Amino acid sequence: MEAGTTPTTGSRTIADLLARAVEMYADDPMVRHKAGEGWVDVTFAEAGEIVSETARGLIDLGLQQGERVSLLANTRPEWTYCSFAISQAGGVVVPIYPTNSPEECEWVAGNSESIGIVCEDASQVAKIREVRGNLPDLKWIVVIDPAGDVGDAIALDELRARGRRHDENELTQRTASVGPDDPYTFIYTSGTTGPPKGCVLLHRNYRSILDSLHERGLFANPDERDLVYLFLPLAHAFALLVQLGAVDTGTTVAYFGGDTKAIVPELMQVKPTYLPSVPRIFEKLYTLGQSQIPAPVMAAISDLGGRIRELEAQGADVPQELLDRWNAPIEGDEQGRSLAQIAQFVQSLFGGRLREAVSGAAPIAPEILRFFWGAGIPVMEGYGMTETATAATATTPDAHRFGSVGRSLPGVDVRIADDGEILIKGPNIFNGYYKNDDASFGTIIDGWLHTGDVGRLDEEGFLFITGRKKDIIITAGGKNLTPANLENDMKQARWVSQAVMHGDRRPYPVMLITLDEEEIVPWAQQQEIEDTSMAALCRHPRVIELIQGELDKANEKYAQVEQVKKFFILDHDLSQETGELTPTLKVKRNIVNEEYADLFDALYEA
Repeated sequence: MEAGTTPTTGSRTIADLLARAVEMYADDPMVRHKAGEGWVDVTFAEAGEIVSETARGLIDLGLQQGERVSLLANTRPEWTYCSFAISQAGGVVVPIYPTNSPEECEWVAGNSESIGIVCEDASQVAKIREVRGNLPDLKWIVVIDPAGDVGDAIALDELRARGRRHDENELTQRTASVGPDDPYTFIYTSGTTGPPKGCVLLHRNYRSILDSLHERGLFANPDERDLVYLFLPLAHAFALLVQLGAVDTGTTVAYFGGDTKAIVPELMQVKPTYLPSVPRIFEKLYTLGQSQIPAPVMAAISDLGGRIRELEAQGADVPQELLDRWNAPIEGDEQGRSLAQIAQFVQSLFGGRLREAVSGAAPIAPEILRFFWGAGIPVMEGYGMTETATAATATTPDAHRFGSVGRSLPGVDVRIADDGEILIKGPNIFNGYYKNDDASFGTIIDGWLHTGDVGRLDEEGFLFITGRKKDIIITAGGKNLTPANLENDMKQARWVSQAVMHGDRRPYPVMLITLDEEEIVPWAQQQEIEDTSMAALCRHPRVIELIQGELDKANEKYAQVEQVKKFFILDHDLSQETGELTPTLKVKRNIVNEEYADLFDALYEA
């Protein structure tokens, strides 16, 4: 695929990006959203008018250039409208995760000195009202959906009405006065340790990474304009970048309906060509495949399908012999299906038109990537962090290595320090943490960002992440272990939801396991186990035996000293609500180690 085949706005900042997009793509759909049982489109011109009214309303409320406005809402079109409106009015966008507690919302809004906050509904307004006495800078609250008790919050529709009465010229001047070196957003890292830190990202940081991704070929479909399905939280840098890239190239974004359990049905309705996701979605669909497709067939799709896809990606002819095997009925299949037909079934789970998916925010097992690649679902990986304006490296269908997060993006340099730490340099590097000079992470020395991640570069420049400096376990015998590898192997098991290795300064590693309720309960019923509650199953001898078998298989890949010797099974899954997972479903290892210290200790005492 040729990079740059789709035009971009070439905006100077993020503040003027949408206005330029409206000029270029006026009648094309920018937004697709759920309305009842159907989907409704909003054109770039219509979205541009909504944003203009909202931005003028913010100016009418007294928003001054450079002041911060927090956004506390789920991923929905209004999040996008308000975000662009804040930028056009010269403000700084401060996203807050909608899953945050009132105290966490207080930290972000307070630390950023936000003068206003846009809330989704009464439940989010209630969080802010609970802590408003601790937010001296907060002057007003806007609510998207004003149903229920929202106190003195201003309805978004009312804000737009105020904006319609406000002078358009002032907004034009505000937008034009925003420069590349002005702050665009403060994104508070949902870090696995300590309170969130506000990454100050400038307009030029995100403009530069948009240009890099354009050269990489993002949303450069030569056959038709791409359609993105977006369910990731826009409070996270990954989703934010995808949204900006879509608007920059005139690409339609379909926003999920708000129910994560409806993601697969909605994919089949929307039929996207591009899907950004976190590993958990692909892991769940892979598990679904394991329950319906025999293991030898999945292996054949990975192997034979993978060889065919590699040839197609390189533009080479596929030998007829491979195609014949791909389309031949599978021996022993009762329905007489071919590998190609089963691959089409897998593709249908994603809507049947998916050109590319991307997995980010956490590692994903190469075996899962190989299976989807063979089935015709290219799940690409990339690497970056909030501090790099989301991205730094990326794989492409015609340039990838399973297990690698790709080569550095154009304009971005990556190198490995003597101790293995990944260093990144480029115009996308952030401008420091707001009111926080903590140098323990995100240190910039001579322009190089010290990421805290450990990795290696191969001879062709592909980056492989091997762990985090903080996550590396050093056993009592002095052996350095990278827990993510064996954890990912365990999470491939159908019955396992989460796996967390423990063993720092201990004689050997042990593991916490949580069960996938959707898989383990039907299995237990088939085994005629009477009590299928999670509390009972986590202690049942046959469940323990089942998980031991999966652990034995995973351990086979590792040296004796790296193998997990013991495990325990929790009677519940880890969650964001209990503070054990970040909003992108990464495990907060320190929290888990503290929360379940007694259970870990018991494994060593037994």
